[in-house]
Amino acid sequence: MTLQRRHLLLAALPLSLPAQAALNFPTDFGAHPAQGIEWWYLTGLLADRDGAPPRYGYQLTFFRLPGPAAADHPSGLAARQLLLGHVALSDLSARKQRHAQRLLRSIPGAVQAAQGDCRVQLRDWRLVREADGYRAVFSGPGFTMELELACPDAPLLQGDRGRSAKGPSPEQFSYYYSRPQMATQAALTLDGRRHSLAGRAWLDHEWSDSVLGEAVGWDWLGINLNDGGALTLFQLRRENGEREWAGGSWRRAGQPDRSFTPDEVQMTPTRHWTSPSTGRRWPVAWRLRCPMGELQLDAAFDAQEIDARLSSGLVYWEGAAKLSSARGQALGWGYLELTGYAGRPPLP
Repeated sequence: MTLQRRHLLLAALPLSLPAQAALNFPTDFGAHPAQGIEWWYLTGLLADRDGAPPRYGYQLTFFRLPGPAAADHPSGLAARQLLLGHVALSDLSARKQRHAQRLLRSIPGAVQAAQGDCRVQLRDWRLVREADGYRAVFSGPGFTMELELACPDAPLLQGDRGRSAKGPSPEQFSYYYSRPQMATQAALTLDGRRHSLAGRAWLDHEWSDSVLGEAVGWDWLGINLNDGGALTLFQLRRENGEREWAGGSWRRAGQPDRSFTPDEVQMTPTRHWTSPSTGRRWPVAWRLRCPMGELQLDAAFDAQEIDARLSSGLVYWEGAAKLSSARGQALGWGYLELTGYAGRPPLP
């Protein structure tokens, strides 16, 4: 399927979602095939033991969107749905990232995003919810990863009970929840050598018919805090660089989850890196302000750009990052995502 055809498909999507008061689990762990775009986004940091300085970061993302075939097509092999996958592994010591991508039509038993619960598969890349956790398997250039993820805490509902505003228009929003602070056991085989690792992971699941509106991209971060909490911040940007919208959330022990209004969030880049392969300039260090305070975010290393033009048509920056206080106190680790600096993402 060509990039132009994907753009035409997305342009034909409706601009509003049906009203919904709250998310419904376990059903909303699963796929929503009537919606225009949906993704499951898993990131994490791994070390020799949980709590030690991280050695590796990873990303596993599945995108689901309607295919060209009609939803009521009688053939089980009809391309009613498309699945895209991106995986990446960041070696923090070597300062090297490896990544891979896939784009396939849905095929029962091989390429699918199930309804009713989280069971997403793109051939041998898989993310499945089991009891109070998940299992994930994926591979890329020179590596394979197997993950066991425990998440006994309730999902973090972003925005208003899972309805996350993405712009000033009422119809511009997504359904969005997160599973932060997932205790992780990992088996990483890297260049033929097997590593047993542990760490913390973050899972986002989001679906919508209207994400970007007038924006051309976003800056997003999800951080597992050292105190057991979680911080989300994001902003959407217009083509002229001005901010279109902003938001986020803060999970604290013993406190209700708190969502942020746009005027409570400030994200200001303090350092940029220019990719030698694409020539794109990425903001890889940030000064942040939110109800948690004055903060500093720094990429673990600069070269974490992902060229996914063969699947999504997108070049973006996705990488491990460290959060500190304004005075330099280490507060946590997570992932930073930057889009729209190398063209508008092909999203509604």
